[in-house]
Amino acid sequence: MNQNTYDFKTSPVANQKAVIQGDCYRFTVLTSRLIRLEYNEDGYFEDLATQVVINREFPVPEYRVKEGEDSLEVITEHLHLTYNKKLFSKNGLCIQVKGNLSAYRSIWHFGETGENLKGTARTLDETDGEIALEDGLLSRNGFAIIDDSRSILLNKDGWVKPREQKGIDLYFFGYGREYLKCLNDYYVLCGKTPMLPRYTLGNWWSRFYPYSEDEYKQLVRKFETENVPFSMAVIDMDWHLTKLDPKYGSGWTGYTWNREYFKEPKEFLDWLHDHGMHVTLNVHPADGVHGHEEMYLPMAKELGVDYTKEDKIQFDISDRKFLEAYFKYLHHPHEEIGVDFWWVDWQQGGSSKIEGLDPLWMLNHFHFLDSGRDGKRPLTFSRYAGLGSHRYPLGFSGDTFATWDTLDFQPYFTATASNAGFGWWSHDIGGHMHGVKSDEMLVRWIQFGVFSPIMRIHSSDNPFFVKEPWKYNSYIGGILTGFLQLRHQLIPYLYTMNYLFHSENKPLIQPMYYQNPENEEAYHVPNQYYFGSELIACPITKPLNLELNMGGFDGWLPEGIYFDFFTGRVYRGGRRIRFYRELSTIPVFARAGAIIPMVVKDAVSNSAENPSDLLIKVFAGADGRFDLYEDNSLTSVQSEVREVITSMQFTWNKDSEFKIQCRSKNNGIIPEERNYQIDIVGCKDSDLVSVFLEGKEISFTKRYDAERNIMHIQVFSITVNKALVIKLPECDQIIENDIIVQVFNLLDKTQIDFDCKSLIYRIIKKHRSRELAMAEIQALHLPDELLGALYEVIMAY
Repeated sequence: MNQNTYDFKTSPVANQKAVIQGDCYRFTVLTSRLIRLEYNEDGYFEDLATQVVINREFPVPEYRVKEGEDSLEVITEHLHLTYNKKLFSKNGLCIQVKGNLSAYRSIWHFGETGENLKGTARTLDETDGEIALEDGLLSRNGFAIIDDSRSILLNKDGWVKPREQKGIDLYFFGYGREYLKCLNDYYVLCGKTPMLPRYTLGNWWSRFYPYSEDEYKQLVRKFETENVPFSMAVIDMDWHLTKLDPKYGSGWTGYTWNREYFKEPKEFLDWLHDHGMHVTLNVHPADGVHGHEEMYLPMAKELGVDYTKEDKIQFDISDRKFLEAYFKYLHHPHEEIGVDFWWVDWQQGGSSKIEGLDPLWMLNHFHFLDSGRDGKRPLTFSRYAGLGSHRYPLGFSGDTFATWDTLDFQPYFTATASNAGFGWWSHDIGGHMHGVKSDEMLVRWIQFGVFSPIMRIHSSDNPFFVKEPWKYNSYIGGILTGFLQLRHQLIPYLYTMNYLFHSENKPLIQPMYYQNPENEEAYHVPNQYYFGSELIACPITKPLNLELNMGGFDGWLPEGIYFDFFTGRVYRGGRRIRFYRELSTIPVFARAGAIIPMVVKDAVSNSAENPSDLLIKVFAGADGRFDLYEDNSLTSVQSEVREVITSMQFTWNKDSEFKIQCRSKNNGIIPEERNYQIDIVGCKDSDLVSVFLEGKEISFTKRYDAERNIMHIQVFSITVNKALVIKLPECDQIIENDIIVQVFNLLDKTQIDFDCKSLIYRIIKKHRSRELAMAEIQALHLPDELLGALYEVIMAY
């Protein structure tokens, strides 16, 4: 095995000043909130890295030790450990999390788990709705446990080693409700989440279907004609031979291109790259390598397999020689002709020849390391293999049923995975199999997919299970196309969040309680989450109310002012709200002062490269700042990474202004000049707007959208290393919602009695007071959903 290729940096030995040790126990105070707890009757304690924990070299925090003949106390700023120096037990070992969390429920006794906020699961394979989740790192009791007692070890040479000693090896996290601090130290302990290549954040086209290269090219051309962008081409298992002589097995595992479908694989892969798409191939490795494979003979010779009898090369991930040959013969040749990374489709459980070694973890670990061997940014695509899996993005959540119940579970499942540090789930958007055809459900699933970590459309080979927008009526197809375009528009924003996830340990997707831990409401909106630093997403996952022609979402907005990302409607937060949206949109909210850098819609394409044409959405009502991060995203070699940060700053007062300033040298990775469209959402129009470049006034275009209260300002051919300032005098007031217009639009689509519509509308026009209008409408005894929709509009702000 090439040591340079599989080198994996670890720092597993803790500072001895952090260690309190006895004959059978050892405590390591890693931080004031994180303690390692070990017990071994033979007095043996492990200092190697494990598949979960790779770094214990923390700065030593302040702590005190109080020791008696049969007692030990370890006291830090945030924790108080008490131990009776005997076998770890519920009565003999406890840790109290200090602070006003609870009178008694913030005390952990050995063996307890507390009210865990849950984490994630290995797979959603064949699920129809909700499944049980593993415990995560967060708890409302203020503590959580990682049990690392059975994890496989990592030797200094990077190879795996079973634990020889049986003992207890736990990590106690006592972070109260400072959830992001807990995650931050978890990433220090277990490794950072790597940066993804930029192209992964666009749309993925995936389908289990026996495409030929001509059919696939025709499909890509059709997407281009229809202006539907895709940055990823996923080729499922039919890329390789699947119909075999029975002596070679089922054809489920395979590595030899099916030349009937793909006559010239390299030409096909080059063609996809020329059209702005990257490529991943599906591989099921469990059945080894049979005699029909093109690479069988040299691989069999290298591994000493009797090739004269065509003996199968057994899959054995625990064998070092096999692993090296696995990459050398089965994967590297395909990568050399254009395969960007692999979709590792392992479904065979967690057993191997080495006790405690999960083959899925082993595949994820070494595929990831191998993919970065030439300085390329490493990447793999596979199922979750437990804590520590965040080091090997991306996650494939498995083959799900196409049902409303499954869709309804996925937002919660995705957000809660961050509690296990796992932030890059990719779902089968639209469902993989079974279920029923529902255009409405597909639209809602696509909308969720756009506001999820990875947007990968997928389905089975059922001929009726199609997801191409043009195969639906123009209304449905238009919505699908618009949201797929929006995903590519959002790539500048998403890539910056990708960087913040890696550099500052802040997941893209965060449950609402991360930033509102003391608000009870934040724990009762499981399908609502922060989507990066600027947005809150509320995907609708239930069918329309046919009377309203709208879907509903029971949400909650924290204190502050928020704008609907799509319509500009302004909301006052600090309350629960049921949101209603027609099929063409979902509730997504930007806080006042939010700044969202995007690609101009007309400039969207398959390519995910750093754009020349930026749309920057700025939301009125508060100061805001956003640092747009861009780099040459395909490399991981630090000396070759070129980064550019462009600061965007919004000042909200009587002399409001918006400033764009490139903070670093371009280095050739972004265009020398850019065109900007700046949309100021929620402010009134002004004829006093002016634009300056390096202090010199320049020309611009401006128009005002009175329906959505958006001021559109455009400037062209702006040199990126010069400061651009837009001055917005007299733009310091948020424009209130036009309730009369919005109620009319709501009633116009509602399937109710015409006279009732007119009566409601007259009441709205009659009252200047929103409260009086709402009081009179409530006296009409309207259906609950109609009353709720009216309440949302009338009382939004």
